[in-house]
Amino acid sequence: MPDTRHPKPARGENLLFLTDEQLRQGSEAMFFAYRGFTADPDRILADMAYGRAHHRALHFVGRAPGTTVNNLLNILGVTKQSLNRVLRTLIADGLVESKIGRNDKRERHLHLTEQGRALEQKLSDAQRARLRAAFRDAGPEAVAGFRTVLEAMMDPEMHSSYTKLRETGL
Repeated sequence: MPDTRHPKPARGENLLFLTDEQLRQGSEAMFFAYRGFTADPDRILADMAYGRAHHRALHFVGRAPGTTVNNLLNILGVTKQSLNRVLRTLIADGLVESKIGRNDKRERHLHLTEQGRALEQKLSDAQRARLRAAFRDAGPEAVAGFRTVLEAMMDPEMHSSYTKLRETGL
């Protein structure tokens, strides 16, 4: 007969009261996971004298072809000066092209060139391989929980940008 005096906590309920030590361990795990997640692209980009800012720009321009510079600024959360420095390099090196907007001539719409798509694909392939292996090892429930945690950590405006990107690509 099951013990009804001490019911087993609902799945995840025991995680509602994490200790500071458990939270610290989670923060450290996230830090080292991020280092692993960025390590392969970092090695590829180092040969080209590019950094993570270049990678992020390539990723989001590739994810949302035709996105505006202002939209990219909002997604990346960087200064205009910083983004312009990165975009100037990517444009000069033939990886990104900037087109004047049809409706608003002040807008600049960004697209990857064929060479830019190839580099973005190479960088993303490396990260997808790492994610695929980790997700396969963790299993579907852990993957769903991981995504839930990541989304819950986003600031509301970032979550809005994330949702918009997922739904419309822009």
